[in-house]
Amino acid sequence: MRLRFVLCAVVSLTFTDAASAQRLSTSVTPVHYDLTFDIDLAHARFSGKTGIDVRLTRPSGTIRLNALDLDITAASVRVGDARQPATVAVNKEDETATLTVAAPVAAGSARIEIEYRAALNDSLRGLYLSKGRDRSYAVTQLESTDARRAFPCFDEPSFKATFAVTVIADRGDVAISNGRMTGDTPGPTPTRHTMTFSTTPKMSSYLVAIAVGDFQCLDGSSDAIPIRICATPDKKALGAIALESAEQVMSYLNRYYSIKYPFGKLDVVAVPDFAAGAMENAAAIFYRESDLLADSASASLATRKTIFSILSHEMAHMWFGDLVTMQWWDDVWLNEGFATWMATRPAKALKPEWAMDVTEGEETQTALALDSLRTTHPIHVTVDTPGEIESVFDRISYEKGASVLRMVENYVGEDAFRTGINAYLQKHAYGNATSEDFFAALTQASGKPVDRILGTFVLQAGVPQVEVSATCANGRSSVTLTQSRFTLDGTAAADRERWQIPICLKTASTDRPLCTVLTEPTQTLSVGRSCSPWVFANAGGKGYYRTVYAPALVKPLASDIEHTLSAPERLSLISDEWALVRNGRHELGSYLDLVSGLGDESDPDVLDAAVGRFFFIDDYLTGPETRQKFHAFVASLLRPSYERLGFDRRPGDTDAQRTLRGVVVDALGSIVGDPDVVAKARQAVLAALNGNTPLDPIVARKLVNIAAVHGDASLFDAMMRASSNATSPEERYRYLYALTNFSDPALVQRALEHALSPALRSQDTAIYLASFTGNDAARDRAWAFIKAHWAELAPKVTISLGDINLVNGLGSFCSVESRDDVRSFFASHKLPAAGRAVQQTTEVIDNCIRTRDKQTPALARWLESRSQ
Repeated sequence: MRLRFVLCAVVSLTFTDAASAQRLSTSVTPVHYDLTFDIDLAHARFSGKTGIDVRLTRPSGTIRLNALDLDITAASVRVGDARQPATVAVNKEDETATLTVAAPVAAGSARIEIEYRAALNDSLRGLYLSKGRDRSYAVTQLESTDARRAFPCFDEPSFKATFAVTVIADRGDVAISNGRMTGDTPGPTPTRHTMTFSTTPKMSSYLVAIAVGDFQCLDGSSDAIPIRICATPDKKALGAIALESAEQVMSYLNRYYSIKYPFGKLDVVAVPDFAAGAMENAAAIFYRESDLLADSASASLATRKTIFSILSHEMAHMWFGDLVTMQWWDDVWLNEGFATWMATRPAKALKPEWAMDVTEGEETQTALALDSLRTTHPIHVTVDTPGEIESVFDRISYEKGASVLRMVENYVGEDAFRTGINAYLQKHAYGNATSEDFFAALTQASGKPVDRILGTFVLQAGVPQVEVSATCANGRSSVTLTQSRFTLDGTAAADRERWQIPICLKTASTDRPLCTVLTEPTQTLSVGRSCSPWVFANAGGKGYYRTVYAPALVKPLASDIEHTLSAPERLSLISDEWALVRNGRHELGSYLDLVSGLGDESDPDVLDAAVGRFFFIDDYLTGPETRQKFHAFVASLLRPSYERLGFDRRPGDTDAQRTLRGVVVDALGSIVGDPDVVAKARQAVLAALNGNTPLDPIVARKLVNIAAVHGDASLFDAMMRASSNATSPEERYRYLYALTNFSDPALVQRALEHALSPALRSQDTAIYLASFTGNDAARDRAWAFIKAHWAELAPKVTISLGDINLVNGLGSFCSVESRDDVRSFFASHKLPAAGRAVQQTTEVIDNCIRTRDKQTPALARWLESRSQ
């Protein structure tokens, strides 16, 4: 669709006309669906009956709707008591079916009735077959354009309607759907029963949900709303953490929004095979097991955070996405960016010890990294085909959308922001909305130019760069801010983008941040009561931009960084400095000087971000002459923390201390190869595998990975068994992904061949294979294996978003030959949803090559200077 306004002369947008997209006519719109699904799990098939009440704005002898991979056996159109049989012409290319009747249907109300049959597919799309340990299940995953694989429909988000679902299944199996179950009767045969569900509120077709099998549920409630956490029988007990979390999140959201939870009940279902992490089907959220289920006695802090935050994300969608839905997929950020923004808020209020403000900062850095590529895209982006739609479910729509919302909230204030959100929801409840509608609601509620600010961040691609310099005159500091576009390739001469950037400045001479909006290419303002030795231009770490400081401003910040800046601010500063190293503006030594002051860092996430770049340096920038010196630097930085924290968990340790221990041990074991750390990690892992002392769940994955890097065949076999026999998803994946970290070529080959085994689920294959590319000892062998076995792997890899995950993993290469090989391979093996991902991956490889060429000698100079 076309946005009706341009906020700034530098924002130039071109949108294709709706007629050029694979779109349906608006002359026929659905009002209500009656859906019947007859599920035959034994033969992996189903049959269906779909009745759709529609309105026609003009007479027509044809009605076109969406259908894909459905064998339509009968169709008719009825007006009142007059029924006309319809012929059906299926167009697989544009995923539609056109019904034609002899006499034109008059304008007004009509009913379409279609009977069909289809396979329960194994591609994890539409209505598909999900395989548990001992049996099969039928499950839907319909976002974004796969409702048409489950039933004929008007499969666009703007065609909202009500839905009444009926499921026929084997006796002993249950069904879960969007509505409450209103009936359960025997038949139509002695071994079957029929379940009916209450009619839903108006919603889009992609939100319809059914799950069929022997699911069992834990029951709870919040604010009188029934909540169930459901899973296969063997995993029912693993839902306790999720149930408690869902109850807490529901209570929080019901108080944040002015509209109470609109769907009556909430079922949350863990599915054995599920392509996404989770899906916000109205009142029936479906999940990958690993993101919902955990052993209450042994779950790590990371797993508890994941369960809580993803529940917050998906439950936030009940309002943003389900109650109010974007008009078209070009505004998917209105769903996903908002839900990502909300995902941290309940935890911030209810779990302050989790330091979610740093987690938010990490999300911002993730978005900035992708958005710094030339091959990025605007938040609001033109999409036409299913492949294009799927491709924008990425860090830009999610993390950038959330980061920009946090920046605007910080600018207008929490109360005004909340008022605007609730006004938006109230105005568009049970309907659809656009970015324009959202901009207008926040602008009106705050009285500030939010529409102009958001317009520059939503409608144009890329990252603002703010250069900061300061002078002292007449006893006061003057700060000059200059904006331009930041790019990973460092070439910005031709860029003409301009943003309206809310910026909050913090200095040594101010009690509170001074906030302004940078609207011009360059602006100067006075700051503080006196001259300050330093200026920090992203107070709170809420801004979505890169900062570049004059050298005189960085040194005083670096000298006492832990006391001068908060944890989110420290994360922002070191991440900006690393970005400037990657785009060639600064030498590596400037980053290493900065992080050299973090040896006593108390926040584990900040230390993890700083130390995480050491892995890149070790893999790509060191050589025989510098590797040992670099390892000595890492050891000198982190060994004091290791001596203070120790290797083993101690009574009274806080979660933060345990997490910090994990960061330090990981770096010393995986980068430095510290013999003491490696030996202790192997000993601890073997003890756990032998059923003796369990691993501290907070550091368990890091210890397992260290042991794997230095592991032999006996350890490989033990980890394979542990993964297969695990009783919780966290334990299963801890050992499964550790298999990708072994160094011995024979063991690497065995781990790769596991990808061809039926034991490795399709939902896991892409991430599993991508994990090899992060292992320098396995990277080339893994890519050769993927190419050689592409015909076998493609059906498992090309499920929803899997191809994108795999392609992104190939960004670990760092040579011209590898870049050209990746580009060539996917030129002849097309991936419709991953075209942009291939471009981005080759751009990342190009940057690695440039960084290696420039920063390898810079590292040698810096290490040499330390030894003098």
